Amino acid sequence: MAIPTFLYGTAWKEDRTAGLVRSAIQAGFRGIDTANQRRHYFEQAVGDALAEALGDGRLTREELFLQTKFTYAGGQDHRLPYDPQADFPTQVRQSFASSLQHLRTDYIDSYVLHSPAVGRGLSDADFQVWKEMEALCREEKTRCIGVSNVSLGQLRLLVQAAEIPPRFVQNRCFAVTYWDRDVREFCAAQSMTYQGFSLLTANPHVLGAPGMVSIASRHQKTIPQVVFRFAQQVGMLPLTGTTDSGHMKEDLESSTFLLGEEEVRLIEELGAG
Repeated sequence: MAIPTFLYGTAWKEDRTAGLVRSAIQAGFRGIDTANQRRHYFEQAVGDALAEALGDGRLTREELFLQTKFTYAGGQDHRLPYDPQADFPTQVRQSFASSLQHLRTDYIDSYVLHSPAVGRGLSDADFQVWKEMEALCREEKTRCIGVSNVSLGQLRLLVQAAEIPPRFVQNRCFAVTYWDRDVREFCAAQSMTYQGFSLLTANPHVLGAPGMVSIASRHQKTIPQVVFRFAQQVGMLPLTGTTDSGHMKEDLESSTFLLGEEEVRLIEELGAG
């Protein structure tokens, strides 16, 4: 399985979802992140766009990296993809089957627990869900499993208990915590890939900082390109959810230059400072 260097995130796009996913594919994105959570995602519209791209021969399924998520009822609205009265393993199976149908595929590349059921520690529900996700992985219905919106403590507990550890960890990435450095370092030590989202929207105070402006000017790149390049150089798999086709291309071009070691260190410390 080839892991892309960038993911296109599909949250909060509603009726624009299919068109934006088509634009992202045309721009060059091969990694698509979604969730079976109709409250914030339109997974079926993602599938519509993918079917069109695959149907006209532009792409093969093997060229795409598809990631979706299981979301607890507390994170859903009334449009649930499973029976809320069912036990948690059944909910996982029903949600996963629904995702396969939405995305018109017979396997998922990465299946993610959208967030633990509790704010601190892990609950019995989390362990039940993870065990069922491991079963999906053994059955080769998903190639990898992961977890999102997780603290370092929760991640440690999950790794200790898991028979199949997370391959991916996806968090909102705040510069004020040195861009989630503690979680990133734990991921690196465990051979897990850290996925960072909201790299721009969560850090407006950093984007206009003189140091960031100077680095962008030096490389003749946009500030978002510098942020995404920094993310890649410190081992992140970044997400972007831009709705601008020009920005999609610019974001992908962040892989075409290198930041110096001092520049990387400066950016890592900007937000915390």
